[in-house]
Amino acid sequence: MHCPFCRHPDSRVIDSRTSDDGLSIRRRRQCPQCGRRFSTIETASLNVIKRSGVIEPFSREKVMSGVRKACQGRPVTEADLAVLAQAVEETVRQTGAAQVDTNDIGLAILGPLRDLDEVAYLRFASVYQAFDSLEDFEGAIAELRVDHGHAAPEPDEPLR
Repeated sequence: MHCPFCRHPDSRVIDSRTSDDGLSIRRRRQCPQCGRRFSTIETASLNVIKRSGVIEPFSREKVMSGVRKACQGRPVTEADLAVLAQAVEETVRQTGAAQVDTNDIGLAILGPLRDLDEVAYLRFASVYQAFDSLEDFEGAIAELRVDHGHAAPEPDEPLR
């Protein structure tokens, strides 16, 4: 780390502390050349590779925005969306990769969204997984019923 005052190419770390959210580290440094002190904040970068090939920084706000559309009219609060976005970011960061595909982010969203609101989950999954037919919806609903311990309806029995 170059000293911002004298541009000496080295510095000594005096103190290190993690931030409240645990995603960054604040380091207090001292330059051995001029003796002045300065602080740095270090964060692990996480980039998203979009379908078009464009690479951009991960954004919790974009996750919330995408999920917010699926949650319109549902009893889901902004706080719920913030918790979901944080869970998604933690899941993606646990992979240890510096770059992640948008597809992987979508997969990371499905689990927490399913736990949060099943209707919003179906809406999001229908777009994200490109449902083409009623059978796709019926399959997703059957999975949800199995998770709840309800038997799937007979083929000629109407869905309720």
